Amino acid sequence: MPTNMITEYGEISIDPSVIAKIAGISAMESYGIVGMASKDATDELFKLLKWDNLSQGIKVTMNDGKVAIDLHVILEFGIKISVVAENIIDRVKFNVENMTGVEIDNVKVHVEGIRVGSN
Repeated sequence: MPTNMITEYGEISIDPSVIAKIAGISAMESYGIVGMASKDATDELFKLLKWDNLSQGIKVTMNDGKVAIDLHVILEFGIKISVVAENIIDRVKFNVENMTGVEIDNVKVHVEGIRVGSN
């Protein structure tokens, strides 16, 4: 369900997929993230998503004009997970609020895997 804003010039409607795309691109700008993860329904494993499908690893929930974002990510081995997750949260919240004007209620980062090596 899109979020709607009334301005002096009319109504603006923003689809959750737009917010998910902004959140995905913002998350990928953070140091330590390899990519977004999506659960494969057939074998219950998480797979690394390509740039075209970043929003599949993101769930956007809109409630009373506020947005909650859940990001499923795969991180690099050897980094401090809490610091990377905090950076992702800050960047996603900042970019989505600045680009859309929508208030972010919360951003949750779910670390679904760690990538070892450069495969």
